Amino acid sequence: MCKQTICELFAGVGGFRLGLERSSPKWETVWANQWEPGKQRQDAFDCYCAHFGKKDIYVNEDISLVDKFKIPNHNLLVGGFPCQDYSVARSLNGEKGIEGKKGVLWWSILEILKAKKPPFVLLENVDRLLISPSKQRGRDFGIILSCLNSEGYIVEWRVVNAAEYGEVQRRRRIFIFAYKTETNFAKSLELLENQDALDVIKNRGFFAQTFALAEIELDEMKIGKLPSNILTVSDEFKFDFKNSGVMFNGNIFTVKTIPQKMDATPLKAILEKSKVAEKYFISEKNLYYTDLETTHSDETETEIPKESRHTWQYIKGAKRKWRTTKNGHRYIYSEGAIPMIDKWDAPARTMLTSEGSFNRSTHIVRDLNNKKIRILTPVEAERIQGFPDNWTNTGMSEKFRYFCMGNALVVGLVEKMGRMLNKIFDAEKE
Repeated sequence: MCKQTICELFAGVGGFRLGLERSSPKWETVWANQWEPGKQRQDAFDCYCAHFGKKDIYVNEDISLVDKFKIPNHNLLVGGFPCQDYSVARSLNGEKGIEGKKGVLWWSILEILKAKKPPFVLLENVDRLLISPSKQRGRDFGIILSCLNSEGYIVEWRVVNAAEYGEVQRRRRIFIFAYKTETNFAKSLELLENQDALDVIKNRGFFAQTFALAEIELDEMKIGKLPSNILTVSDEFKFDFKNSGVMFNGNIFTVKTIPQKMDATPLKAILEKSKVAEKYFISEKNLYYTDLETTHSDETETEIPKESRHTWQYIKGAKRKWRTTKNGHRYIYSEGAIPMIDKWDAPARTMLTSEGSFNRSTHIVRDLNNKKIRILTPVEAERIQGFPDNWTNTGMSEKFRYFCMGNALVVGLVEKMGRMLNKIFDAEKE
């Protein structure tokens, strides 16, 4: 059996760790890093230490400055890393060959993989990673696959909507699972050709055994090959990646998959049943600027008064208005309406870091007790992501509590993946 040791990068308030530890007490975090650039207060790191202890192995430092060889050995590297521009270029002196753009955190992940060679890697990102950048769709994900391939990993990926697997949030994220070719898990898959790849995606792979599929749309299948040179990937590669796939020996096999949906948890299930403080409720004058049925505003002829625009009805409604670019070009901006009050019997929309503020994406709900309209409480925001109540109530501001939850991942999904990882690690030899 392989020791279940974790290196947690971009740890935030500990969502990956919490989910894995819920799946098994065998998981041991041997090193973790959390750093919020440009901030004097490191509230997320302080929250992490409040729950897991303040230890030397929990590091509050820019990961790009960390000596990767000093990180303890580990068998699973995890992290939710930012979606950035991953393009590469030749170094100025030509001696180092290829180097990533400064400030891109992917290269720090790669440095750790080179230094510590963990047999397993589990990463999370926004699903647009598959199609970025817009002018060379698929390049950024291709660079990541190329890096992992060069380090001897097979890679699976799946875009998962949390609500489709029983959670309370319609949050779509890509999860990436990579494993060394010499692991027992890799050998068990016997990936030799495209037909084997399809069976891995559909039946035998990590995600297939964690998040069941209803069907695969074979007409949406794409097969390709990564260029051997990462600079060529950066300069020329583009690919139509689908929501599921596998890469082995540089061979890409990707297909659109349909989940075997579970019943989502409704928003009502996580709303506070006790009395909610008055500060979370929205006054009538800030709810509506006109009759209740108005869902559209057209300001191309006459602008709506400022006080009318500072209402939830306006910000969540459809609108048309003139805007001017920096170079003086004038154009009509428009956007569609979204439901103003979130329904009790449906899962929550995706939570963003702006949650709790006067923002189009913020959830507003009808209170269970007095039926008045309010924003979510920080505790409800934690519940949407699957954290225990008051997890972020460790000295940070309420605004940052919402921010941390908008940045977090759905803990329940990690717990599900953790249960599959337990089986994989049981079958590995140290």
